[in-house]
Amino acid sequence: MQLMTKELEKQLDKNAQLPEGERKVVVKYFTPDANATWWISERDPNNPDLLFGLCDLGLGMQELGYVSLEELKTVKGRLGLPVERDLYWDEKQLLSEVGDKKLRQ
Repeated sequence: MQLMTKELEKQLDKNAQLPEGERKVVVKYFTPDANATWWISERDPNNPDLLFGLCDLGLGMQELGYVSLEELKTVKGRLGLPVERDLYWDEKQLLSEVGDKKLRQ
C-alpha cells in the first residue's frame, strides 16, 4: 500500500498554511496488529519527510509531534504487518478532535 500520494502531499502542504486551530487531519496511519495510530495534519515545508500530527503508539499516551514518513514505512506490528493508510478516513475532523481526549486533558 502506498502511504503517501501526490494528492495527500498537496493537501498536507495546503493545510500547513492554515491557522493552527483550523488544521484538519488529512491522513490517518495505523498498525493493524499493534494499536498504533498517527493522525497527520501537515508536513514540514523544509523537510517533506517530516509529518506533523497526533501520535499514539498504543501505550496509553498520545502526543503531538513529528514522525518521519520513511520511518513509518519500516514499522511492523506484532505479527509483522506494516503500517497502513486508512483509505476510508474522512477529512472532516480537526487535529484537536481526534484521539482519546481523556488522555490529553
